[in-house]
Amino acid sequence: MSAAMVTVPLYQAAHGRTGDKGNRSNISVIAWDAALYPLLVEQLSEAAVAAHFAHRRPTQLRRYLLPGLQAMNFVLDGVLDGGVNDALNLDTHGKALSFWLLDLPVQIPAALVPLLRGPSGT
Repeated sequence: MSAAMVTVPLYQAAHGRTGDKGNRSNISVIAWDAALYPLLVEQLSEAAVAAHFAHRRPTQLRRYLLPGLQAMNFVLDGVLDGGVNDALNLDTHGKALSFWLLDLPVQIPAALVPLLRGPSGT
């Protein structure tokens, strides 16, 4: 792309929903606007998300695209320290992991900045 790009945290381009069951976390990423969705699909590959979560050592990570909703769902296995009820760490819930994902930097064309939302004033 030859257009000027800006780097923003993912939460400005999308919001998330999450859940956890046992040692598995589901994190959905939903674009704030349909025009942002293709950019997010391109940048939030399984490899990129796995690298972002490398410190949690997922045993498997899968991405499911939901284009009709401008969303994608990531299923991360083995990231909850054995599961919420088994973990001694209180911060292993899926919700905490969704906030970690939503902080991932993404690049957005400057022309699409008006579509961004979130607390940093853009």
